[in-house]
Amino acid sequence: MKALLASILIAFAASAPLEDPAQEMRAQALMREVRCVACENEPVSQSSAPIAEDMRARIREMVAEGASDAEIRDWFVSRYGEFVLFRPPARDLASWLLWGFPFFLLGAGAVIGVVLAMNAKRKTGEVEAEGV
Repeated sequence: MKALLASILIAFAASAPLEDPAQEMRAQALMREVRCVACENEPVSQSSAPIAEDMRARIREMVAEGASDAEIRDWFVSRYGEFVLFRPPARDLASWLLWGFPFFLLGAGAVIGVVLAMNAKRKTGEVEAEGV
């Protein structure tokens, strides 16, 4: 009975905001960076899934314990993988290609557009007048 009461008190205390406003702001910022593993495209700050509540509580606990933002992110990555971060770090070649390829395509499209426009301009200047 005591264990049940203690777990209920811990659950209510964990969902309450931190007393220090600076720590609560840090926790809220981290909650917007961490993805809910149940909802997948929602940060834990906006999700109503039970696992998101647990994740918010864990973030607040770690902030209150003095863990750095990097340590908190690393804890979630070790538990759920890099998918849990909305902005995963680009560490290997595949990640760089994934993040850089859209910009490469955009640049290539711009170059192709400029070349086609220049060719079209040249062709319109070469039109000969018909003799009447």
